[in-house]
Amino acid sequence: MRAIPVIVAAIALLAALLVWLLYQQLSPPRSDLLSETGTSVDSAARIEIERLRQQIEAMQERDDALQERLGTMEEELRQLRDEVRARTDRVDGRPGGHPPLDSGALPSGPNTIADAYAEVVLIADRRNVNKGLTVAGPRFLESFLGRPREQLSDRCEPMTNPALKEQLVLENVGPIRVHMLRPAVESLRRVFEKVRRTDPDLYDRINSSGSLCVRQIRGTRGRTSTHAFGLAVDLNIDGTLDLFADGRTQMGLTILADFFHEEGWVWGAGFGREDSMHFEVSRQQLERWREQGRI
Repeated sequence: MRAIPVIVAAIALLAALLVWLLYQQLSPPRSDLLSETGTSVDSAARIEIERLRQQIEAMQERDDALQERLGTMEEELRQLRDEVRARTDRVDGRPGGHPPLDSGALPSGPNTIADAYAEVVLIADRRNVNKGLTVAGPRFLESFLGRPREQLSDRCEPMTNPALKEQLVLENVGPIRVHMLRPAVESLRRVFEKVRRTDPDLYDRINSSGSLCVRQIRGTRGRTSTHAFGLAVDLNIDGTLDLFADGRTQMGLTILADFFHEEGWVWGAGFGREDSMHFEVSRQQLERWREQGRI
C-alpha cells in the first residue's frame, strides 16, 4: 500500500514531462533563435546576391568602356582610310589641291617603320575583308570563260584553250612581272601605280610568288584553280612567303588588300582556308569587263 503514492507521483511527473515536451513542439520559435539561424541565412544570401550584382555591374561598365573604345577606333580607322583615298585621288589627277606624295613636297629621310611591312600580324575580321565582292569559283569561271585545259593535274602545265591563250600577256606591272589575261594585267598596273604614289617604301618591297599556273586546286580532283585562267597572283613582302591557313599575314599585304579591294579583287585572307598571299579578280569585276567587251 505504501508503494501506491510513489507510483502515482511517478506517473504524474511523467505526464507533466510529456505535456512540457508537447508544448515545446507546438510553441512558435523564439526570436533569439530566429536571429541566430534564419536571419543569418537570409543575410548571407543577400550578401552573395549583392556581390554577384556588383560583379555584373562591373562587367557591364567594362563592356560599355570597351564598346566606346571600339567605336572610337572605328572612327579613327574610317578617317585614316578617307585620308588615304584622298591622297590616292590626288595622285590620279583628281581634284584635291595638293601635290602628289612623291613630288618632293614631303620631307625626305630614313623611314623608321619600313621594316613593319614584313611583320607578321593577325588578320583582323578576316571573314569580312572581301565585303561587297564575290569569289568567281571554278564552275562560274569555266562557264564564263571555258576550261583553260581539258586535263588538269597538280603541276603547272600549258594553257590549251585558244580563246584564253590569245588574251594572255607577259608584262611588267611595276614591281613584278606577271603572265595573265590582259584586263587583269592592266588592272594590276593601276593597283601598283597607286601603291607607288602613296606608299613608295611598300612598293619597293613587293615580290611575286607566281601568277599563271594551269592546274587543279591542290587537294581536289579536277577543280580548276583561278591561277589557271590567268586571273590570280600570289604576292609577298621581301621574298618571304606567307604561311598557309594560319590566320596571320604580313603587314604589307594587309595594306595592299585595300588597294586590291578598290580595284575589284578578292583577297585570299577571307577564304575558308586562309591564303593571304593570294589575290584574284572578283566575279563582279569579270562581269564588268564582259559588259565593256574587254574579256
